[in-house]
Amino acid sequence: MSLPIDEHANAVKTVVVPAAGMGTRFLPATKTVPKELLPVVDTPGIELIASEAAELGATRLAIITAPNKKGVLAHFSRFAELEQTLEERGKTEQLAKVRRAAELIEAVSVEQAHPLGLGHAVGLAESVLDEDEDVVAVMLPDDLVLPVGVMERMAEVRNRFGGSVLCAVEVADDEVSNYGIFKVEDTANDAADPDIKRVVGMVEKPAAADAPSNLAATGRYLLDRDIFDALRRISAGSGGEIQLTDAIALLIDEGHPVHIVIHHGKRHDLGNPGGYIPACVDFGLSDPVYGPHLRRAITQILAEHEDADAAASGSDVD
Repeated sequence: MSLPIDEHANAVKTVVVPAAGMGTRFLPATKTVPKELLPVVDTPGIELIASEAAELGATRLAIITAPNKKGVLAHFSRFAELEQTLEERGKTEQLAKVRRAAELIEAVSVEQAHPLGLGHAVGLAESVLDEDEDVVAVMLPDDLVLPVGVMERMAEVRNRFGGSVLCAVEVADDEVSNYGIFKVEDTANDAADPDIKRVVGMVEKPAAADAPSNLAATGRYLLDRDIFDALRRISAGSGGEIQLTDAIALLIDEGHPVHIVIHHGKRHDLGNPGGYIPACVDFGLSDPVYGPHLRRAITQILAEHEDADAAASGSDVD
């Protein structure tokens, strides 16, 4: 039975995780393995998200999946035969790792039959919410926002200002065209907390000259339940997709308070190999078991590549 909302830390019961994408940037690896199950060292990205959701105080993970991606939800099941084998062999550490996902949070599946955009995916999650939920968290599994804890900060901001709260990171001027960019204004307490801004508009992937700021949306949202009504009222954009940013923009236009928390930590993009590989290196270097060996290996590999580059440069000169 679902716990009442007042028994949830930060008043967040459900975290929505859109995970219906095909993972085309990781092909051929994702022909049979969902992108969300690719390991960061030894833990799938989806489990890292589940852990963050549990720390926020949520008890339900609503995973938006495609019909052919049932393996994502299966990761949160119990594996009795495997657990018994590990227990009989005294492999207690591995046993704890196998059981962890099922014990973290209740994972429920919401099927998205067709890829109709992030807004469409988020809208589908309304069907699993309880009546006492007036806010829903959304965590994009491609984004690791470190250190964990920005969602708790966002919940504090929502308690102060109401409405919806989003996470933003500062990006270089030549990168703004890759992101949704916020147009913001200071809050009344800006001097006391300059990392909180009121959002007055959003621009999707603007040219550098047209960007209203260098504050980019990253994959953490704390959305008032009114977002579902807004999603029903917006029109589909290019390719028939329903965009979450369009629904948020509609709420802003109608006077709904929307704020951002500017996050100064790290962000890893697990959605493409160029971001996934550094994430694995970062987590690997921090691992007490693998870290020391990995540091030595990376040092040796870098030296080998530098020697090869130097040799190639010498050949070019000759």
